[in-house]
Amino acid sequence: MVDYLNKLFFDIIHNLDTVAKRDSELGRSLWNSLVALHPADIAQFFADIDREHLKQLFLQLPHAQRLEVFHELSDPLKVYCLSFLGDHERIEVLRALFMDELSDLFDCLSDEELKKYLSLLHKEDREKVLSLLQFAPESAGGIMDTEVLTLMVDSTVEKSIRLLQRLQPRQELHREIYVTDRSNHLVGHINLEDLVLKSPQAPISSFLRKNELVVQASEDREEIAKMMVHYSLMTVPVVGDKDYFLGVIPSDTLVEVIEQEASEDVYRISAMTPIKRTYFETSFFRLIYQRSYILIALLLAESFSSTILKAYEVSLCGFLIYFIPMLVSTGGNTSSQTSALVIQGLASGEIHEANMHRFVRREFLMAVVLACILGVTAFGRVYYTTGKGFESFAVSISLALIVLVAVSLGSFIPLLLKRINIDPAFSAGPFLATLMDILGILIFCYVSKLILF
Repeated sequence: MVDYLNKLFFDIIHNLDTVAKRDSELGRSLWNSLVALHPADIAQFFADIDREHLKQLFLQLPHAQRLEVFHELSDPLKVYCLSFLGDHERIEVLRALFMDELSDLFDCLSDEELKKYLSLLHKEDREKVLSLLQFAPESAGGIMDTEVLTLMVDSTVEKSIRLLQRLQPRQELHREIYVTDRSNHLVGHINLEDLVLKSPQAPISSFLRKNELVVQASEDREEIAKMMVHYSLMTVPVVGDKDYFLGVIPSDTLVEVIEQEASEDVYRISAMTPIKRTYFETSFFRLIYQRSYILIALLLAESFSSTILKAYEVSLCGFLIYFIPMLVSTGGNTSSQTSALVIQGLASGEIHEANMHRFVRREFLMAVVLACILGVTAFGRVYYTTGKGFESFAVSISLALIVLVAVSLGSFIPLLLKRINIDPAFSAGPFLATLMDILGILIFCYVSKLILF
């Protein structure tokens, strides 16, 4: 399927004018193949072509399919499509979005555009969107689904089923149906199957279930995702002050949060600020800026290595200098390996406040054992190639100390960043590797001077 899509996209991209005009058999054939695709695939294709052709093709899509494709587009492309649609079509596509999707879309708009598009929505919809925009995008309130059906605690099974039958097409229905009192305070939940298994006259309150997890609207989305995974929950209710029910975070949103957080960690591990748009939607100069300024900083930091080597030039005379790449690369590899374990453990919740000291003790023991193993290996490698005992001993001791420091920093720095509310992923990759390059050379130079001079 992937190969077919790639070939189809390749053929269409090289015949865009023909496809848009459909003035030939090839153009009509490629158009029919395009509109037969899933809306998500069409949206992916639109992200890879220029804006003018996107406009031509999007406007030629069948009306119903146009709404489906719009739903799958990235927020910047949605904004672009809104710019050339008429007011009637704008109203239709905006109303087809869920409230949380609308709030994400409106975050990308200017104040003038926001005012214009909000005026197209019904008063009730405008109020919901404006209430969502008050929450931080990284919070539970910023990602919750407000279009969710709830039941009254004093209702019966029969009345609840009739209500579901009337409202289901317009409101989201999950397996867990949350129950509120008349003041909209959350009191518990029932499962969808309960409405089938219980007597029609049974009151909801007679089989009400306790919520395993309730989150505040201001809580961080990453922490909520961890708890949902930990407790194997498909949905979680979001409340405000005094347990006032606001909305639900469903499983599809959970998947999106996990994916977004993982993507952000990859960027931070690579010493980059996460980009909010896709790669091709981000301007070339923006990418240049984000990638170059940190590389310049790391390049200048690495210059300390040259200063250290110059200061200890006498100590490293002869063949010792040839082992510098082996030492610094081992330090970088060891620190990266350790930090990856810590970052993953913190992200999954396996490492937390309660067992942090146990983890540190375990990693310290790990550092000692690894230092011994790699130190002995280094001694054998250097002695075998040079036959010089003291020099081999200097390289061996240096490597052992470098490994000790690498494991210590690789485990300690992410924990420290977590403690001061900075993403631990920043400690991995180029930052830690650069630090270990400098420290590795310093350790090697100092140990060589102590042992050999």
